[in-house]
Amino acid sequence: MPRPSALDLATSVPEMVAGNGDAAPSDVESGDAAGAGVNVEAEARDSGVFEVIDDLDRDLVGLDPVKTRISEIASLLVVDMARRRFGLEAERPNLHMCFTGSPGTGKTTVAMRMAAVLHRLGYLARGHLVAVTRDELVGQYIGHTAPKTREILKRAMGGVLFIDEAYYLHRQENERDYGQEAIEILLQVMENQRSDIVVILAGYRDRMDQFFSSNPGMGSRIAHHIDFPDYDLDSLVAIARIMLDRQRYTFSAGAEPAFRELMSRRMTQPRFANARSVRNALERARLRQANRLVSDGRLLTRDDLMRIDAEDIYKSRWFSEAPDEAMLDERILPAG
Repeated sequence: MPRPSALDLATSVPEMVAGNGDAAPSDVESGDAAGAGVNVEAEARDSGVFEVIDDLDRDLVGLDPVKTRISEIASLLVVDMARRRFGLEAERPNLHMCFTGSPGTGKTTVAMRMAAVLHRLGYLARGHLVAVTRDELVGQYIGHTAPKTREILKRAMGGVLFIDEAYYLHRQENERDYGQEAIEILLQVMENQRSDIVVILAGYRDRMDQFFSSNPGMGSRIAHHIDFPDYDLDSLVAIARIMLDRQRYTFSAGAEPAFRELMSRRMTQPRFANARSVRNALERARLRQANRLVSDGRLLTRDDLMRIDAEDIYKSRWFSEAPDEAMLDERILPAG
């Protein structure tokens, strides 16, 4: 992925030369000699932000719009740091976010990387991630919700609070539901302690839109809305290769086309979860490979132990459950 374009602003930051009319020497912090400039890209590199973004690029296949948006946010913060060195103070950016998309599209992984970016740039004291759902925030009786929510917020201070399926916090149809109490506490903290915590809400896009419509105060506190698209078939196969490589496995020549066909079938079925479904399919393939090797009764080589064969894929139940053939024909063809 190319370096963020905003980091090229290094060349556009004006040199602060005393007496040139650009800025008075008193505007420059004592650590900067008069006339010194700032190389924004170098400062970003020194902070380690590039390492986090590069790791994100390696860890997640595709998602170019998501990666671009994360890079833009990082660039804004780097430039904001450079501005402060010249006395160009601005209000701290609102960093609360909403990640929308289907399960398994990398939302939690990106949230973890975002926490690391914010920590390295000094916007978060600890840079850890606390991931929760409604159950960790909302109580079941009067007086139970507030302490639960505050305890989670206490754990997340200095880092990122990631609330998955955040729309379940609001259940308008149940007048005895205590989710609204949790929302009100979150709203207060998101407004008054923006320098201490970043809140990321996540869930399906349509449901999050409904959630914000019902809770306009929450929507107004979210500065960055990032949509995570579903993976296409080529990306799912690429994800499988990465997962196998990390576990020291590999596809045989016939196994990768078989896995491609498996994914094309799985994509047409309910509860498909993108990368999670890839991981689950590979785990079951490993089980079938292990059973095959144990039953074989022969001496095994290193390659035998690493290789996933086509038969380990074709024994999946998805080959006995016929998908929509028209959808299958469309999905199984390689891109291009």
